[in-house]
Amino acid sequence: MKTILASAATIIALSGTAFAEGDATKGEKDFKKCKSCHAIVSPDGDVIFKGGKTGPNLYGIVGRAAGTMEGFKYGASIVAAGEAGTVWDADNLAAYIKDPKGFLKEATGDSKAKSKMTFKWGKPENIIAFLATFSAEMPAADAAEEAPAEAAEGESTASE
Repeated sequence: MKTILASAATIIALSGTAFAEGDATKGEKDFKKCKSCHAIVSPDGDVIFKGGKTGPNLYGIVGRAAGTMEGFKYGASIVAAGEAGTVWDADNLAAYIKDPKGFLKEATGDSKAKSKMTFKWGKPENIIAFLATFSAEMPAADAAEEAPAEAAEGESTASE
């Protein structure tokens, strides 16, 4: 298991993604504080990081709409944030982890928004880099690099 995580961390570190400011290896260590509430379990049931069930499974969190993990009962505010278009990218995750209640107030525009997550983490970059290793979502930096190439291909096809 540690070999898989180390390999994933290396790939992310070398890819120059938006998560490069965090260290996934350090994030794995930091995540141990999160495991009292969260687990990381793949869709086929492989338990990657055994943890609590107070919070949702964080497998594939990066790129997922807020409040949409199937089978988990979310609070109304985080569901509202997801319905308003909040997607868990590096910036949103960082803001949420630093101040869950404040993030939801801003994301929903509801001054009475609440979060079930009471834990705050001042420097979540490493945890986010670690969580990104369990996401099928293409990091933003890679998507930006591919978009011009796709546009150029479409232009050459149109001119032929």
